[in-house]
Amino acid sequence: MGAYIVRRLLLIIPTLLGVMIVNFALIQFVPGGPVEQVLAQLEGEGDVFAAITGGGDAGIDTNETSDRYAGARGLPAEYIEQLEREFGLDKPPLERFLNMMWKYLRFDFGESYFRSIKVTDLVLEKMPVSISLGLWSTLLIYLVCIPLGVRKAIRDGSTFDTITSALIVIGYGIPSFLFAIMLLVLFAGGSYWQIFPLRGLTSNGWEDLTILGKIGDYFWHMALPIFASVISGFATLTLLTKNSFLDEIRKQYVVTAKAKGLTENRVLFGHVFRNAMLIVIAGFPSLFIGVFFGGSLFIETIFSLDGLGRLGFEAALTRDYPVMFGTLFAFGLLGLFVGILSDMMYVFIDPRIDFEARG
Repeated sequence: MGAYIVRRLLLIIPTLLGVMIVNFALIQFVPGGPVEQVLAQLEGEGDVFAAITGGGDAGIDTNETSDRYAGARGLPAEYIEQLEREFGLDKPPLERFLNMMWKYLRFDFGESYFRSIKVTDLVLEKMPVSISLGLWSTLLIYLVCIPLGVRKAIRDGSTFDTITSALIVIGYGIPSFLFAIMLLVLFAGGSYWQIFPLRGLTSNGWEDLTILGKIGDYFWHMALPIFASVISGFATLTLLTKNSFLDEIRKQYVVTAKAKGLTENRVLFGHVFRNAMLIVIAGFPSLFIGVFFGGSLFIETIFSLDGLGRLGFEAALTRDYPVMFGTLFAFGLLGLFVGILSDMMYVFIDPRIDFEARG
């Protein structure tokens, strides 16, 4: 196992490098960079896209430097060149990429273009919201889906199996943002009951509460966002667990164990469970990363939670490259390590698996 882990760790380097190269190359062809963002604000457009589509035609001075940017006409070339130097855009793309990767290898992600704060500090500031959504959502999905999937496998074809399948498929078909809005309308004082708070992670005066009061207030605020995040995640894991258990239950070793007089629970949880859970564990990294980073944008926006989802979206809109590439590097690295952790969990659950033998 040690040699396999070393190989996987070494594979992280080219994988992460490939991800960064592809994204950096794509950015070079996307219109509207940080310079255009500043020019749009100077022109009173307030948004880079407005400047791209037609802002800044009233200038009187034109030159080669300013003509490269929408909305730059009428501004001195020296000012444009100063902006390029500040953003590091005065260097060739290859040199910029190599400098960026050298800093990232030392975990120096630079400073945000428009917030005057280090990217690391900015991510750490937003991290509690995303950790809350990702951790509790993933935990809740597994706590519900695994027992439910096992129960459905045992009672395959029954009324219980049919009804629960219909419910989770309906839940899977409801978009998370639409379900979040429905929860706000019903339970956050939209039109019916004022049971849960409308926004934020904690209440005003949270610091003055007791420890139990802080915990209760925290989960009171997180109840609706977590529920909205997990509603569409139940179907995949539940059906995956059910089908995995069904495949194992029908194998010969289960019939042999029952013939030896073992109880159903002993067969199910002593033999079947370990083998059936392998495929379920395989989906953990993608589920966790998906909920933690990808699926939180709408939830954070609807419930006014300032987390990594909104941070990434705003960075993409404003072309805040240090935030975009810094978070991409950090999260990509985390995702690759989670994949290695998943393989280690395979071996922990079933020691018969030998990844080194595959090599």
